[in-house]
Amino acid sequence: MAHFAKIENGVVTQVIVVGNADTADADGMEKEHIGAAFCERLLGGEWKQTSYSNKMRKNYAGVGYSYDIARDAFIAPKPYPSWLLNENTCRWEAPTPMPDDGKSYQWDENQLNWVAV
Repeated sequence: MAHFAKIENGVVTQVIVVGNADTADADGMEKEHIGAAFCERLLGGEWKQTSYSNKMRKNYAGVGYSYDIARDAFIAPKPYPSWLLNENTCRWEAPTPMPDDGKSYQWDENQLNWVAV
């Protein structure tokens, strides 16, 4: 099984599961372009493979994520205006790390800091 994300105007609008038979070549080897072509024939549009294990395209795609062509990565919506994109992981990070003291925290955008909950 493989997962494919439909991309419209740089945004993921759908994620589907595709069976192995619809992604494999004549030798039974999975190929992204075969799976993408299957999705295009079935549902139209542009499709990119995504992976739960983040082995490709940095992050598993979700509806509302963006697809960055230059980074070849799926990127979640920015959770807060102050957060910065980690170029290596393509994940958003707070400007200050969350305390690692075993307590629960949530980000307070007004204070630009973590607040214990």
